[in-house]
Amino acid sequence: MQQVLEKLTDLPSSTGAEEIDIIFLKGIMENPIVRSLAKAHERLEDTKLEAVGDNNVELIHEILEDISPLANEDKTVEELVNILKEPHFQSLLEAHDIVAAKCYDSPPSSPEMNSAVNNQIAPVDAIRMVGIHKRAGEPLGVTFKVENNNLVIARILHGGMIDRQGLLHVGDIIKEVNGHEVGNNPKELQELLKSISGSVTLKILPSYKDTITPQQVYVKCHFDYNPFNDNLIPCKEAGLKFSKGEILHIVNREDPNWWQASHVKEGGSAGLIPSQFLEEKRKSLC
Repeated sequence: MQQVLEKLTDLPSSTGAEEIDIIFLKGIMENPIVRSLAKAHERLEDTKLEAVGDNNVELIHEILEDISPLANEDKTVEELVNILKEPHFQSLLEAHDIVAAKCYDSPPSSPEMNSAVNNQIAPVDAIRMVGIHKRAGEPLGVTFKVENNNLVIARILHGGMIDRQGLLHVGDIIKEVNGHEVGNNPKELQELLKSISGSVTLKILPSYKDTITPQQVYVKCHFDYNPFNDNLIPCKEAGLKFSKGEILHIVNREDPNWWQASHVKEGGSAGLIPSQFLEEKRKSLC
């Protein structure tokens, strides 16, 4: 960086570079934060950090097998067992083992080996652990669907818990809940999440899709609607009941069949209502 700064100072005006651009670049490179980052990078390059082992999850399981029988006799052992079984601690160990198992040295010279390593590591890199806290019976404000035998987040209700936290996104694949695989039944997952209270740890494969802010509109209801009387709605608990004459705030119209809306007077979280297209189609078939 010092060499670059010296060359910038001696740069002749005939190079075509604008003086204001050179001043701006010098200002960036002389910034103390940038210099600190450069020093930190050099330190990390000089020191090679290696994990002691990559089998900690297996090691903890062996420890639990040995000490669990003693938990009833010793409160200290019982406390240790509870800590080692805690989902967040298990997730930490799993993340450590995943990182420790990677190869940070120069890649293999063989293209075939490169491809094999990349194919093995890429899916692991995508896995993310998400922790939420909820009360029993509290709705998360999210619905699921099955894609390629996986449970995928189909929609996130505006104003709900998940929407407020911003930790999950439409398209994320749910792999595990508190260390247990979720299978491929959306209703079972909804019931499981509804019954759980306290800390909930989700293992997901993120979708990395950009969130687009939908256009919001207001509508006046011309009929009564009760989601629990609707056999088409994907999740009755996520539906929004309304009466003729009420004003609804439409906050999301991405789904052609199910819009997200909330009561203007009452406020609160959004719920699912049939879209104009779905309701007209339904009436035409009656």
